[in-house]
Amino acid sequence: MENEAKLSIYRATRAIKRKDNTLYNALRSIYEDSIFVGEISQLWPQVPLVANLRCGLWYSPNFQSTCYFKSTDGHTNNWSFNTSRLNFHIALLAGQKGGCIIVDSTRRGKRFPDSMSKTIPIWTCVLNRSVFNYLNKSRNESNDDGSLLERDSDAGQNSVDWDCSLHLPLWVSGTEKAAIEDRLEGWTKDLNASGADIAALASCLKKPLRPLWISQKTVIWINEVPDHDSWDFTPIILVSASSSTGVTQHRTTSEFSWNYIPGAGDDEESWARGLSPNLFWNHAYDLISSGPDLCNQKVADIVEKDRVYRAQRGQNTPQITAKTTISGTSPNLPCLDPLLCSDISNLNISSSDGECGIFWLGSTNVALGSSQVAENASNVDCILNCDQRSISVCLSEAEAYLHLPIVNSKLDRFSLFNNLSSAVSFAKLNVTKGRTLLICCYDGEDISVCVCLAILILLFDDEGSFDGGKSFSETCITKCEMRRRLVYICRFAIKARPSRGNLKQVFSFLNTGRAA
Repeated sequence: MENEAKLSIYRATRAIKRKDNTLYNALRSIYEDSIFVGEISQLWPQVPLVANLRCGLWYSPNFQSTCYFKSTDGHTNNWSFNTSRLNFHIALLAGQKGGCIIVDSTRRGKRFPDSMSKTIPIWTCVLNRSVFNYLNKSRNESNDDGSLLERDSDAGQNSVDWDCSLHLPLWVSGTEKAAIEDRLEGWTKDLNASGADIAALASCLKKPLRPLWISQKTVIWINEVPDHDSWDFTPIILVSASSSTGVTQHRTTSEFSWNYIPGAGDDEESWARGLSPNLFWNHAYDLISSGPDLCNQKVADIVEKDRVYRAQRGQNTPQITAKTTISGTSPNLPCLDPLLCSDISNLNISSSDGECGIFWLGSTNVALGSSQVAENASNVDCILNCDQRSISVCLSEAEAYLHLPIVNSKLDRFSLFNNLSSAVSFAKLNVTKGRTLLICCYDGEDISVCVCLAILILLFDDEGSFDGGKSFSETCITKCEMRRRLVYICRFAIKARPSRGNLKQVFSFLNTGRAA
């Protein structure tokens, strides 16, 4: 009887949670939080708005770029500076524009996710230390006439006050801060050994990077907002989009009742039913005005129309099956808040995702991209498709296309490992003939990056020149060497975010007879 009672309580709790976490509640919560994000971005309109993947991407239709800082790299006793997620393009962007605004959110009832509390502060500190060391080294190597010193001073880079300290929010304890500081020197050495272009960063970063934190509880005096150029640092403004309340907020407007979900954009596979951020913002007015009762059907119609739209243009996207959920009942009032109408009416969003482009890797004649982009690629000679589905391509020879259906390491720990030999052979055959090669997977961010990594290490030297494997035969491939090549790839393919499981398969392949 006791077990049955516990089971009943568990079922009741799950039922309540399902009722609260409906699709409409999630989308309405995202929209409400996006108003706050828009207000903050308007305080510094010249500063680029950046989404931290994946959750942050839902909170504005106006992002200029994306980044990938993981909360796990900031978890207590698991702090990390990960060169596989270097986000170097964000540091360069901040240097060029005088700062950037990064948007993310969290469901946990915290004001900020750990990605903002610790991961990004660690990142800014390590980059600052590396730039400072580079500038000192350049000074020491300069001539006694002070020409380099004067040039650096004019650029604002020669200040003895260049800040290399670790800036953490007040809620991080002193003990934890001290533990992180003990690791900074090692992380700085890892960055220098990774081959990252610190010289390029030093040339565009006029002031050291420094994080600032803004949430919905932050008090900002609108008439006293400082200009971002007035600070003696390059601001990385961290905006936590959602309210930090830990309890369910039941909200009633003039048209509908709904429950607010903090960090609603997180874990989109569990609630979005095939909807993407771009599709949401392109149809936000219809979705918000439809109300809880009609929202699920509206989303299903939008996702299906987008699938047909792509299919008619050769982008054969799979149908998406979603479980039907019971939406909360609310009165279906006809009018919509005028604020929603005025804010959404001026949006100009493309109706299709996937136009992420092709990223050429220096002078290697090798490129990365998504399979959707590869279908319409006209400037490549051959395509290596690592997506699970085949694609329609227009190439001069049938042998110029190879399909290797590789699945993520979470589904098969050896899928990538078992296909790398064929991938490398195909690449070697075509690159030897001077052909350009496009490597693609579903999103162009993980599996294709790992395949490309193996190909670059096996067939190219440190300078990115094709040598057919000569340098590989003379080099012992270590994890450090792999990180250096990965940083090289990420320098061009800024959306690359390979998973740890797939990288482990590449390392195993390179250190076995299969790579010979």
